[in-house]
Amino acid sequence: MRPKFTNLLPDLAAEVASLLEQEGRTALAHQVPDLLVRDRCRCGDSFCGMFHTAPPPDGAWGPGHESIPLDSEKGMIVLDVVEGRMSAVEVLYRDDVREKLLELLP
Repeated sequence: MRPKFTNLLPDLAAEVASLLEQEGRTALAHQVPDLLVRDRCRCGDSFCGMFHTAPPPDGAWGPGHESIPLDSEKGMIVLDVVEGRMSAVEVLYRDDVREKLLELLP
C-alpha cells in the first residue's frame, strides 16, 4: 500500500497546503490530504527530493501540464499539475525530505 503524503512527510504536506492557500489555489490545497506517494524520483541527484503522486509520464507531461513554483523559505518546491491534479512534488535542496524519501522508499 502506498503511503499518504501527510503521513510520510507531514511537515512538508502542511507547508505545501499552506503555501497553496496563500496563493489562492484552494482546490489544489484540498488535494494534499488525499495524495499518495507512488515513488520517489530515481535521478540520483544529491539535491533531489522529488516524488510522484500519480504515475510518471513516459517523456514529457504533455497537454494540460502546469508547473507551479511555491514560495518556500527553504529549498525549492515546484508542483507538477496535470489537468488540475497534482502529479508530482519537486522538492530540491531539502536534505531532510530527500533523506526521508531514501529511507522509506529505497
